[in-house]
Amino acid sequence: MEYEKPRKEFEEKRVSIGRVARVVAGGRRIRSRVVIVVGDKNGRVGFGIGKGTDVSLASAKAVNAAKKHLLKVPIINDTIPHEITARFSGAHVMLKPAGKGTSIIAGGPVRAVVELAGIKNILSKSLGSSNPTNIVAATILALSSLRTPKRIDKGSENESK
Repeated sequence: MEYEKPRKEFEEKRVSIGRVARVVAGGRRIRSRVVIVVGDKNGRVGFGIGKGTDVSLASAKAVNAAKKHLLKVPIINDTIPHEITARFSGAHVMLKPAGKGTSIIAGGPVRAVVELAGIKNILSKSLGSSNPTNIVAATILALSSLRTPKRIDKGSENESK
């Protein structure tokens, strides 16, 4: 009987690692800051930021933070239901649905989020800030603002009354 490693519920991608230095009496105190995106490639995705004395400790904290703030993404025919633009701080992210076979046309931080969300065909453009943390946050904000056809219909019913 062969030992099988249990499959993780979520996949993780490290988007950025940074060194943070704080000047204290006696020198500098160096810590690590990590941004991680987690997702199940089935419509659930989240991101977290962790800080710690070393990268492994910061990564563990970031994964825990990401799992606490998961988001359900509406996916229709392996893409998003409609075009959307979102802004977080200085980062602007535009996401467009794409036809079958297009694949993921996206830069690093946006690609990490949409891949782990389970979106297979999408076009994107990142504008403004190149800060990976803000780009990930803008992408998550855009995905959380997506509306499915049912949600759009419910919204128009309320307006007509």
